[in-house]
Amino acid sequence: MVDVRLLAFGPVAERLGGRHHVVEVELGTTLQALVVHLGLSDWLGMGMALAIDGTHVEASTPIQGPVEIALLPPVSGG
Repeated sequence: MVDVRLLAFGPVAERLGGRHHVVEVELGTTLQALVVHLGLSDWLGMGMALAIDGTHVEASTPIQGPVEIALLPPVSGG
């Protein structure tokens, strides 16, 4: 098990009750599994981007250590 830091933005942060969180996960857990665990799977279908330590990655990327994960919802506006 390893602690990962989550940074959530926009409506995802609102849904999680804040921007900064620490979550304990098992090594090798994919970002998709983490997002599902957090109750945010609907955001993946809406185009939420994911990043590990500042680098955009796919949802299938496994967590390999104590990292910072950013949850980046799509931006809209006019």
